[in-house]
Amino acid sequence: MPNKEVLILAMTEMHTGICTAGVTRDRDPASVLQWVRPVREFDTLLPGDMTTVEGAPIQCSDVVSLNLTQPRPNPPHVEDWVVDFVHSRPRVVRRLEGERRARFFANHLDRRPEDVLINHKRSLCLVEPQRVWALFTLDRYSGKYQSRMGFELTGDANIPYINSPRGVTVTDLKWRAKGRIWLEGRERALTLDHGQLLARLEADAIYLAVGLSRPWQGKHWPLVIGVHTVPDYTWEPNDGLSA
Repeated sequence: MPNKEVLILAMTEMHTGICTAGVTRDRDPASVLQWVRPVREFDTLLPGDMTTVEGAPIQCSDVVSLNLTQPRPNPPHVEDWVVDFVHSRPRVVRRLEGERRARFFANHLDRRPEDVLINHKRSLCLVEPQRVWALFTLDRYSGKYQSRMGFELTGDANIPYINSPRGVTVTDLKWRAKGRIWLEGRERALTLDHGQLLARLEADAIYLAVGLSRPWQGKHWPLVIGVHTVPDYTWEPNDGLSA
């Protein structure tokens, strides 16, 4: 297959590597655009895989040319595609910015997020919560850091995990780095409601890329894998993208 343009909507760090996902131009009746999750033929995707030939790391909102070689669906992770990172390095074509960014998120929300969160027919979706809240904690002694988020959706997609006070784990590298900055030198725990988040982020709207984990304790757990705002929130690369 020729290289395809993929808008990256998730860039996360896992225990043994990274996970990324995005949408192509191909249409889909439920998710509007077709999701893909790049994977390697063997072993785990590594940070070096998602870098350009110049060595620049791929980031969320980059539109990237990827060599998708073959689908490798593993239900509910039906979006998995093997990518050739050796012979064809990722290439950033453009970024989703400004008015195009605002229009994209407003017009490409998943029509049936319950397919992901309740029925597990697939594993990736883009949603705009009615309400969202965030929790960051850092144990100064052990160094254990957690970023979690709870949210409410319209329709039939709400489940206890996502709208509980504790919420679900956030694996988005940029968001987790932002939380560390907010905690640094001041607090061991920080909870922010919807209005407080919008104010801190200087944003008008918050959108979430939500995914299902690989099997753990016999279940596929919901995760927030991408936090997107309009306008986009800022961060400093020198602060590091540490999970």
